[in-house]
Amino acid sequence: MSNEISKKRKINEHNGSESSASAVKFARTPQIQCPYLDTINRHVLDFDFEKLCSVSLTRINVYACLVCGKYFQGRGTNTHAYTHSVSESHHVFLNLLTLKFYCLPDNYEVIDSSLNDIKYVLNPIFTPEQIKQLDENTKMSRAIDGTMYMPGIVGLNNIKANDYCNVILQCLSQVRPLRNYFLREENYAQVKRPPGDSSFLLVQRFGELIRKLWNPRAFKAHVSPHEMLQAVVLWSKKRFQFIKQNDPIDFMSWFLNSLHLALNGTKKPNSSIIYKSFLGHMRIYTRKLPPPDADDAAKVDLSSEEYNEMITESPFLYLTCDLPPTPLFTDEFRENIIPQVNLYQLLSKFNGQTSKEYKTYKENFLKRFEITQLPPYLILYIKRFTKNTFFVEKNPTVVNFPVKNVDFGDILTPEIKAKHNGKTTYELVGNIVHDGTPEKGTYRAHVLHTPTQQWYEMQDLHVTSILPQMITLTEAYIQIYELKQD
Repeated sequence: MSNEISKKRKINEHNGSESSASAVKFARTPQIQCPYLDTINRHVLDFDFEKLCSVSLTRINVYACLVCGKYFQGRGTNTHAYTHSVSESHHVFLNLLTLKFYCLPDNYEVIDSSLNDIKYVLNPIFTPEQIKQLDENTKMSRAIDGTMYMPGIVGLNNIKANDYCNVILQCLSQVRPLRNYFLREENYAQVKRPPGDSSFLLVQRFGELIRKLWNPRAFKAHVSPHEMLQAVVLWSKKRFQFIKQNDPIDFMSWFLNSLHLALNGTKKPNSSIIYKSFLGHMRIYTRKLPPPDADDAAKVDLSSEEYNEMITESPFLYLTCDLPPTPLFTDEFRENIIPQVNLYQLLSKFNGQTSKEYKTYKENFLKRFEITQLPPYLILYIKRFTKNTFFVEKNPTVVNFPVKNVDFGDILTPEIKAKHNGKTTYELVGNIVHDGTPEKGTYRAHVLHTPTQQWYEMQDLHVTSILPQMITLTEAYIQIYELKQD
């Protein structure tokens, strides 16, 4: 009997020690219900700007005040965030790096599922299933102020004169393989860069921008590309700035090549997502012309090697189309009619038969271009600006182009067309337009929302739906065509 009693005692003691250990463990991680969660103001939260302390301008250990939206450094006593919480009675803060919420000045972590929407706005995450649904989603999203918007069709803020960047970023965000690649951070998180290399910042910032543009749970119906542009200014060594207007084609050419190199791209066609999407190949036939002076021409031996036709293979990310010169004289009604030209007329430059003369300082060349491989996404650059010694002139010629079923097979030779297995039909997905004079003009973009087949016009923060018939009447500058797979 005494043995049984002693056994029971031991069991009770053991259970008591277990419960006390679990009590100690629970006490170490207290689940404190924060009384200040109702002070959070989601209307003032804006995570688009640079993550630096508004007082000390440091980037290390920055917290966002969820009551007024300002950024402050630190969490301990005597830090700017601590001082702000005491002086303004703003208590809930979010660490912008670890995505953890804290209550100051008490300094305890807040764990509450009602804050997940704020976390998602700061860092949107997409699963492969969600990315697949983006091309089928026809549902509008509602911002916190009640504005309805379509994910992916979101205005970009013009900080001062960065509309030339905005139109390129808007059109690139509609290129499906590029978008799908940058929506998942895991795709480029493993890219190894040499120490001290800052170019990878460009990749990270572009990925963040794409995720914010396609975020279905955003607080605002627009995005500010501030961090993206800061990376552009830094990495382009101030060649492209958001306080000075520039040419979108220069920016796009630099941006695509910089992204390709930052993703460890090489000269191989499939070495990065940029080359997989946009890289095509062409053959260039070059023949030197004899000098125009009769005396010199008499001395020239045209059968020499110097005047033989040279063939070079060249890759391209975009094709440059030359517009015919504008008429100098007015028509019979004393008005300058706006000349028009067909898109296929411009593309005849790349059929391998049309020759064009190119002049250098002392020599003249005759060149022919023949496309040997079309990319999945074809970018056309319509050259509207010509620079001479004194000023820049703009060619206002209107290009007539179809929006759907553009067959680029007509400019290919029969052998090369056979290699493409009949897949040479493209559809327009992005169109960039220049309005106004060369010096003071503005840029706007037209993009196609694939699930609804609706076209939208975007000029900075203004997003309006537009009829496809209206797009063909504009002064197109850069166009992106998508290869039809079916």
